[in-house]
Amino acid sequence: MSENVEKFTGRVAAYAEYRERYDPGIVLPLLRDWCGLLPEWTVADVGAGTGMLSDVFLAGGNRVIAVEPNVEMRQACAELHEGNAQLSLIDGTAESTGLEDASVEMVSVGRALHWFDIELAMREFRRVLKPNGWVAVVAFGRSKDGREENEAYEEFLRPYTVNGLGTRAQYTKYERLKDLFAGYEFRNMEVRGEIQIGWEALRGLTLSLSHAPLPETPEFGAFEEALQRYFAHHEKNGCVTLATGYWINAGRFG
Repeated sequence: MSENVEKFTGRVAAYAEYRERYDPGIVLPLLRDWCGLLPEWTVADVGAGTGMLSDVFLAGGNRVIAVEPNVEMRQACAELHEGNAQLSLIDGTAESTGLEDASVEMVSVGRALHWFDIELAMREFRRVLKPNGWVAVVAFGRSKDGREENEAYEEFLRPYTVNGLGTRAQYTKYERLKDLFAGYEFRNMEVRGEIQIGWEALRGLTLSLSHAPLPETPEFGAFEEALQRYFAHHEKNGCVTLATGYWINAGRFG
């Protein structure tokens, strides 16, 4: 787990500024409909990062406990939410949150599920949830396909990923969610969209990815030149258009 905890050290500034933000107007209505989400609920946002998914629940009036093991991420989350009494921040992992038994109505997970030991995490979620509590897993970002630009970006990144398997190699954990809640209650929906992104934002988004070379590394120069070539080939009117998707899931254990 310690290796995964440090994946985003040195990337937090780029992550906070350039990662795609969740839209409360898309996420909250579904969770209210599926789960009966109320403003009175306490939500544990596990693997909270800088608090982007936490912001969705804060917008809905919820008290949020942001659970995040990376020191730089916790510091950024604290700074971005300074003075917000509805958010508290603790050092913990998905497998060992540090939360009390049966203490929250909902556990939420954003773009962090693929870093978890999923079986241990689900055992921990069962422990901290109140009876009939819900697990909400919400991922949002670019799709690996859907447009030529997406497929080319994925191929550009592939050599830098683990064993060249691509950026989505670990995302099978999201596909397993329905099986983890088999025999219980599970809802899911995919919402497709697009974003237009300029050079500065594309560079920042790319540098926020866990596998991208950091500027201080020897390979960064060639990496950035290849990214510039990608942008020059695919941009129109100063922007590249990428297909995006929300993958919104909610499950309840028996």
